[in-house]
Amino acid sequence: MKTFTKLVIFVLALSFMVFVTFFGRIPALRNTPIGALHKTLWVHIPNALSRLDERYTGGYVFRGSSRFFNILMHERHPTVVIFFAAIMIGGEYMFLPAAWPRLSSYFVKLTVIVTVALPYIFLYLACVSDPGFVTNETHSYHMSLYPYDYAIFHPGNVCRTCNILKPARSKHCSLCKRCVAKADHHCVFINSCVGYGNQHWFILLLASTALLTTYGGLLGVSLLSAAMRERYPLLHLWPSWKEGAFQFFGSWALAMEREVNLGATTLLSLLTSPMVWGLLAYTLYHVYRGFTTNESLKWSDWQEDIGDGYAFTRPLPGSRVKNRQIEPLCPRWPVEPQMVLMATTDGQPPTSSGRSLPGAGDWKRIQSIQEVENMYDLGFWDNLADVFVESYGFGVTKDDLPVDRLRRTRR
Repeated sequence: MKTFTKLVIFVLALSFMVFVTFFGRIPALRNTPIGALHKTLWVHIPNALSRLDERYTGGYVFRGSSRFFNILMHERHPTVVIFFAAIMIGGEYMFLPAAWPRLSSYFVKLTVIVTVALPYIFLYLACVSDPGFVTNETHSYHMSLYPYDYAIFHPGNVCRTCNILKPARSKHCSLCKRCVAKADHHCVFINSCVGYGNQHWFILLLASTALLTTYGGLLGVSLLSAAMRERYPLLHLWPSWKEGAFQFFGSWALAMEREVNLGATTLLSLLTSPMVWGLLAYTLYHVYRGFTTNESLKWSDWQEDIGDGYAFTRPLPGSRVKNRQIEPLCPRWPVEPQMVLMATTDGQPPTSSGRSLPGAGDWKRIQSIQEVENMYDLGFWDNLADVFVESYGFGVTKDDLPVDRLRRTRR
């Protein structure tokens, strides 16, 4: 049983670290214990060690390894990609030799081959694909993809690093050192940003990995059950509720003790599968809502301003004169902004103070985030098409859209 205990502890620890790494940075968990633990592991502990080093060695240790830590924390590097691939390769190296001779048919073997291969294919494509880097050559194209919504993206903003006008929905990545079109987040598991050019590969990577862990876990359970029934016909791996938890865990402990490689990878698959499915669901939820991870953070900031009474809105006439130098046409996008959002620091309506403010009419204090439109949300299927089809043409104009599609509010 010592082997089983060590196995469970190792798999649980690895699964927990993967969970914190995956979920600790997402906005929904930013103010939760998981977010706090992620910040503790990756921010507070390194800072504390740096202070101790400064106090007792004059910074000798960290200074001697500063280049390494600077690359590790502030540069793109494939460390996590290698770790991710190593977990998959190592798990399959332990699982397949034990499982392959027991597979009952060529069809099952084919499904195993496909399920194993897909994550590597999509990992490669997600890593090497251009996420949508905004360069001088691609700037005009990326400017034409999305209109500014005058809420979280306003025209005329220049990236101080790239020295270019920032397209709507773009963000400068400090790790990639470039602006990224429709920036979602920088993902260490692909050593690149997730953006307009590779978001579909990232979703397919999540889906194929979720399928791999689920299929591997269920297949492992099936093979372990068959092996134990053959070896111990009277032993039940699925005891009735009357036999209690002790019998249940005891049976599976014996099964994994006898089949260490198969048991370890099966347990790892079963524990990591819900996490990957959760991350996939979270990503698809963002697609459904019509925003990116970066935009969800911006909307969270707006929600705080609205709660504090600092957010105001007024109509944005469609007939307004646009400066095409900073606000070019976006012919493929069927919706235009109909309101402008602004926040003040004193809770009073915005004043021009010698500068022209967008919109017309009186400013109205926003009482709820539900009053605010999200013009990038065109409905799930159109949102999904925008992810998977480059330069997707929606096939309608704003005059053809139903009223409820013209003003899909924040929920």
